[in-house]
Amino acid sequence: MSRFLQSARFAIAVWLAVLLACAVVIVRGHYTADLSAFLPRSPTSEQQFLIDQLRDGLASRLILVGIEGADPATRARISKEMAYRLRGNEAFATVNNGEDITAARDREYLFGNRYLLSPSVTPQRFTAEGLHQAIADSIEQLASPAGLLMKSLLPHDPTGEMMQLLDQMNSAGKPQIVDGAWASQDGQTALLLLQTHAAGSDTDGQQAAMQIVRDTFNEVAATSAAQLRMTGPGVFSVLSRDSIKHQVRVIFIVSSVLIALLLWAAYRYIAALVLGFLPVATGIVAGIAAVGLGFGVVHGVTLGFGTALIGEAVDYSIYLFMQAEQGEADRRDWMARVWPTMRLGVFTSVFGFAALLMSGFPGLAQLGLYSIAGLLAAAAMTRFVLPHLLPSGFKVRDVSSAGMHLAKFAAMAPRLRWLAAGLLVVAVAVLFLHRDHLWNRELAALSPVSATDQALDKRLRSGMGAPDVRYMVAVSSESWQGALQASEQVALTLQPLVEQGVLAAFESPSRYLPSEAAQQARQDSLPEPEILKQRLGAAVQGLPVKAALFEPFLEDVEAARTRLLLQRSDLEGTAMAMAVDGMLVRRGANWAALLPLSAPEHGEIDAAKVKRVLPHDVFFIDLKHESDKLYSGYLSEAIGLSLAGVGAIVALLFAALRSPRQVAAVILPLGAAVLVVTAGLALAGQQLIILHLIGMLLIVAIGSNYALFFNGTVTPRTLASLVFANAATVLGFGLLAFSTVPVLRAMGMTVAPGVVLALVFSAVFARRDDAR
Repeated sequence: MSRFLQSARFAIAVWLAVLLACAVVIVRGHYTADLSAFLPRSPTSEQQFLIDQLRDGLASRLILVGIEGADPATRARISKEMAYRLRGNEAFATVNNGEDITAARDREYLFGNRYLLSPSVTPQRFTAEGLHQAIADSIEQLASPAGLLMKSLLPHDPTGEMMQLLDQMNSAGKPQIVDGAWASQDGQTALLLLQTHAAGSDTDGQQAAMQIVRDTFNEVAATSAAQLRMTGPGVFSVLSRDSIKHQVRVIFIVSSVLIALLLWAAYRYIAALVLGFLPVATGIVAGIAAVGLGFGVVHGVTLGFGTALIGEAVDYSIYLFMQAEQGEADRRDWMARVWPTMRLGVFTSVFGFAALLMSGFPGLAQLGLYSIAGLLAAAAMTRFVLPHLLPSGFKVRDVSSAGMHLAKFAAMAPRLRWLAAGLLVVAVAVLFLHRDHLWNRELAALSPVSATDQALDKRLRSGMGAPDVRYMVAVSSESWQGALQASEQVALTLQPLVEQGVLAAFESPSRYLPSEAAQQARQDSLPEPEILKQRLGAAVQGLPVKAALFEPFLEDVEAARTRLLLQRSDLEGTAMAMAVDGMLVRRGANWAALLPLSAPEHGEIDAAKVKRVLPHDVFFIDLKHESDKLYSGYLSEAIGLSLAGVGAIVALLFAALRSPRQVAAVILPLGAAVLVVTAGLALAGQQLIILHLIGMLLIVAIGSNYALFFNGTVTPRTLASLVFANAATVLGFGLLAFSTVPVLRAMGMTVAPGVVLALVFSAVFARRDDAR
């Protein structure tokens, strides 16, 4: 007895120490809900550009703010006051809302540096002939709608460089100005565009920035009827994380309550109810801590997976409480008689999920590690700790009578084999007919962003006039100057495609910050004062202007000819700074220039034509194609790993059971359950995503316990415990089917019906002697 007490104290002490250590890891852990965990560790060059943009690109740092309600003047006032306050906050790199404070700085930058910025500045343009033609063109534009502006610019800029730059700037869609601030195209929403210092992958930083925006709005708009709207990649990440956390919390509470009611109906013993959840808690805590230690960050989907584990981990205590009678001797008998079967079921699950650890996608490996750590911890707690925690005289309600009734149905179940075989044939036929559309191969299928948030994003972006950039060209260099020079060369090859209609337009960082080599070449194109004055005199011959009108032009050219070349710091305070930062990015030790391409109206870009004109070291990137290609590879890898996991399970069963017939008796009901569930999802019009596949692995993991028990002699008490355990699993996973997060819903829709079918098929395909 003394040895027993020492063993009990040691087991409980180790268990409590592990729980404490796991709790420390969880409290200090980091949690995210973006797609970064579902991106490959070793991407292609094109995929790396995509990943960089998702994690830390300019687009990932942007928050688009909409102010709705109230009247236009009030919305504009709120926009201006918010912008004023946010510009002084260190959380934001830039704040734009169309006010003159930014627009005036933009015009000042363009006008003051027009001869270094304009690609038209060449030696030919500043010959007498070139000046004559340029001045004639400018005079002709005096009769155009822009004539008033042209008239004021003419003495300083007779060659029209400023108008060319303004045309380039205005080629992209822009929001309108209402009462001095940006407003949507329909005039119903005031708009602000914010760039955060925090990276898009820094969910905590994005959340802090969002809270600053909310607090500022509440202070500024306290007495108005205005409403705040926000969207952007960082906003999506924060909202998704909060949504997943909220839903996981609600589902966990509701599942726990429902399972508790179920177990109370079975046990009618409060101690059993409380103790039965300890393996669940142990598994969840161990799983989250293992992922936190192994990956440094825990994805929201993993948390949802942890909530669902309650449905499987509670099975272990059900088997112990219902199959063991009472007293230490009975529980020792249970450990000798039942635990080996349970242990084989646990290792079957572990072998199935172990294949996921080899995935090149951290998200998939996270789910594998969580499953293994959680199941092992829950099972070990049930075997080595839980028996020692049971009070003296512990005994649950006798379920033998219920087991006897269930045994009658189990005895009749093998008679349904032909019906089950027919159902499998139908399932295979359904899957064959849906084979081309069975899987959803778009990365967006993993997005936890709700349809409402997506609609808001589309509406605000449309109001902003911002295009949905899908295509871009990327070029790398060892220095940022080299990247700018490379972007200028690429721009020369892309311009003919614009003229041919293959592209509607393209952007380039060198448009706002030319390379020093290009600037120097333009400076060298500017003649010395005396030479320019002579050429100007010859150029105005035959034109209705006199050379004296252009004295300011001579002064401006000389200032441009002798000024220092432009640097990135010269862009500070302009809207163009954000554009350059978004298109000129550091990638490790190198720099990359990104040139977004605009597709022709009502069409797509012909990728083959674009690639044909690009040098071999320049990448053409179709973001949608790359994301879908990435996810397709992800899905293919997951399917392959799952099959490898099934192979490992079969090998384990052969090693343990040493009988092909017994192995087939275990595998057949599990395969049948997976086939029928998959066919049911296909008939319901549900395309499968990666979490459906994880759900199938769970069907195998949980169902293996049923199949192994039916592979031996099933007593009425054992049968009753299987049915109650199955019901608990359905409650644990079934509520996930009502989640608005697609990945959680997919798991619930797969596992809940799958485990029911696994139990039914285990009874149907049980050996006849065991069934009796």
